[in-house]
Order: sequence, then C-alpha cells, then structure tokens
Amino acid sequence: MTPTPAPPHRRHRWVWSVFALFALFVLLALVSCYSLPTIVPDLARRPGPPVQLEGARGPLSAAQSKAILQGLQGRGQDTGIFDHHLAREEAIVGSPLTTGNEVLLLQDGPATYRAMLAAIQAARDHIHLETYILDDDDVGQRFAQALIDRQRQGVQVHLIRDSVGTLGTPAAFFQRLADSGVRILEFNPMNPLLARKEWELNQRDHRKLLIVDGRVAFLGGINISSVYSGGSSSHGMRARPAGQPAWRDTDLQLRGPVVAELQKMFLATWAAQKGEPLAAKDYFPRSESAGRQVVRAIGSSPDEPYSLIYATLLSAIGSAETTVHLTNAYFAPDPQLLAALEAAARRGVAVVLILPSQTDSWLVFHAGRSYYTQLLRAGVRIHERRGVVLHSKTALIDGVWATVGSTNLDWRSFLHNHELNAVVLGIEFGHQVQAMFDKDLAASDAITLEQWQRRPLHQRLQESLSRIWAYWL
Repeated sequence: MTPTPAPPHRRHRWVWSVFALFALFVLLALVSCYSLPTIVPDLARRPGPPVQLEGARGPLSAAQSKAILQGLQGRGQDTGIFDHHLAREEAIVGSPLTTGNEVLLLQDGPATYRAMLAAIQAARDHIHLETYILDDDDVGQRFAQALIDRQRQGVQVHLIRDSVGTLGTPAAFFQRLADSGVRILEFNPMNPLLARKEWELNQRDHRKLLIVDGRVAFLGGINISSVYSGGSSSHGMRARPAGQPAWRDTDLQLRGPVVAELQKMFLATWAAQKGEPLAAKDYFPRSESAGRQVVRAIGSSPDEPYSLIYATLLSAIGSAETTVHLTNAYFAPDPQLLAALEAAARRGVAVVLILPSQTDSWLVFHAGRSYYTQLLRAGVRIHERRGVVLHSKTALIDGVWATVGSTNLDWRSFLHNHELNAVVLGIEFGHQVQAMFDKDLAASDAITLEQWQRRPLHQRLQESLSRIWAYWL
C-alpha cells in the first residue's frame, strides 16, 4: 500500500526543521556566548502633525481627515482609545492611511477561492499573484487554468512564487504557465546557481497577494492548495477531501485607494528580485472610492531594520486599554511580544489568545506551548481551536484596531520572511472581526493553569526541546 504523502504545509515546515538541525551544531558550539537577538523598534518616536488620510483623489484636508477619523469611533463614544492607537501607529509606519475602501472579510478556503477566481475571470488588463505555496493539485490546477485563460485573452499575468514554498510543485506545472505567456519569478531560488542577487536561502516570501487590474486585491493567510478545499464549518468539514482535517483561515478582499499601495509592494518585490521587465499595462488606474473603510497596507522585509508589522502590533498591544484578541497559527513569541502580552494582562486588559490544538508543524506547536505557564500566570487567557488546523493570522485590539495578513507570531515571520498585513481601523469593521473571533472562541477549549500544570512529563520534554529551535522555525 502506497503511504499517503505529507500535506504540503508540513513538507515545507520540514525543510526548515532540517535547516534548524544543521544550525544546532553552530548553536551548541556558541552556546556559552550566544543569545537570541532582541528586536527593538523605535516606539518612542513622538507623533507628528495630525493624521492626514489619503482618498481616491489624493490627500484629504485636515478637516476632512478629522471628520472621518472621528466617525470611525462610533456615535456616542469619546474614550480617546482610538486616537491613542492612531497616534502610535502613525509614528511607526510610513505607508499612507487610506480612506474610501471596501473591505470584505473572507473566512476559509472555499469562499476565498470563489471570490479570487471570480476576480481573475473578470480581469481585463493584468493579474498579479504572489504566493508562498502553489500546489499542483485540484485547486492549483483550477487557478493555473484560470490564469492561462486570461493570458490567452491578452490579460498579462505576473506570478511571484516562493522557491521553498513551491518546492514540491513540479517544474512542468510552471512551464505550462510560462508557455502560455505568464511571466513567473522564483523568489530567492534554493539553487544558488539560479540566484539573481545575493543568495539568501533563509529569506522567504510568505506573502499571499492577488491584485486584479489594479482595482481589487486579496491578502491574508490562504495559500493555493487543496488542503483548503473544505471550510471549518460543519458543512465544509463534510466536503473536505477524505482523511484531511479542515483548515481554518482568513483573508480580505479590498477595493479602493489601498489597492494602489499593495500594487507598489508587488512591483517593488519584482524589481528587488530582478525580474524581467514588466509588460506595459495600466498598473495604477484612476482611483475610485469604493467604500468607507480606513485601511493601511503594511509590508515587512528582512532588509528593513525591523519588521514594521511586528512593531505596529507591539505598539497596539502596548496601547491596549480594554481587549487584545489574537488568533494565530504559529505561536513562538520572542521576549518582547511575551512581555507586551503579560504587561497588558497585568494592567487589566482582557488578553485572549486562540491558538491551534493540532498543527502541521510539530516544533512550532510545542515551542509555543512552552510559554503557556508563563502567560497563564500573568492572566492571559489561552484557548485552543478544536477540530481544525488553525491557519488564521488576525488581531483585534480595543475593538477598533484590526489586522489580517500573512504574519505569524514567530521568529520566522518577524525576522526572516517577507510578510504582508492590512490594518483596518474603526468600530464597524471591528464588530465583524469580533463576531468572527467569538465564533472561533466558541469552538475552542480553554486552557487553565491548573490543568496545564498537570500535563505529562513527555509533553514537557517536547516543549523544552522545541523551544531550542524558536529562532529558526
């Protein structure tokens, strides 16, 4: 009987486990003088002038910006919480805060794929796709055929695929795309002979981004793979491929001025990786207001002094006054994130984490669990999502600051990966994220300190062993 191959996500995490094993020899040799680096973003910078929003026609006046920002807080609320978050974030992130956006919250693979494929099929000028995993399976073939069909109709397709993430995808899969005219860029090739710049094996493109005609964009945690074929609802679980657990993930569909900011990030990545010249297309069409959401696109890269996404999250947690609600797939926090979560809980903020109960990465799973005792003692509430493989990366703080993206709460995302998140401000979208969080919370099991202290010895040993690898996971 032929053994069932490991799921693609597990195979990709296994690559890093092997890489980590090699690194252990270096670690043991330097153990007497080696310590994990501490990321210290400059959170002390003072806020500048009042925040100015950008709309479909460019920067808004100070009065227009103030009116929109006040409206985001909700009628009858004047707590100062929203202003506090806004000022701190504005001092850290350089990308513009855009208004006039439509933001649609997409839960799980089936709904996200339907929306993405519909956008691809409606494309008239160009399609930009950037992904970590693109598998040669039913879902991958559906996307490949949709891209080929549009390419044959004169819609130029540019594809950035990560070399490690697509390690298991046959070359013939990409050759078929290339033969149709799709321009493909392999991000940091594993083969050093194919490197177009300095060989950087440990730097990976973990972003998931689709842009169609410069007008609609999708981002979040969802890769292109059949593991997402079944959703996390009871109906979706019955529909998923036999023998595979359901995957719980979250994406955003965006329209409006923020799409231009995402387009700039895609084009910058293509240029930095020395891709072939781009086709002459209308990458920045005339911007139109599509809704009333205020959104900031934040990309992070190991080439920067520190991760802007990480710094922004630390700032938001440090500014929290009522709630910190985090849902994340891979939790292996560094000392600063741990300290921020503990400090928030100790000052009375309701800090609640929803983490996986099963995973495709054994090492990250147990490394994260090694911090449970410390967090629980500080008053942090921890819940593990049951019945699914949790792959979401979302945060909601004080009900007004929300982020969805590709960034995990681990060292790899903070230090080594190119990541992408969107921050959405305001109570209206906050209510939507809160409803999603509450739904996941109801399907999760609470971990109590008393219960956790009774866990068996072999589990404690697994945690201790896994924690050694936190930097490399």
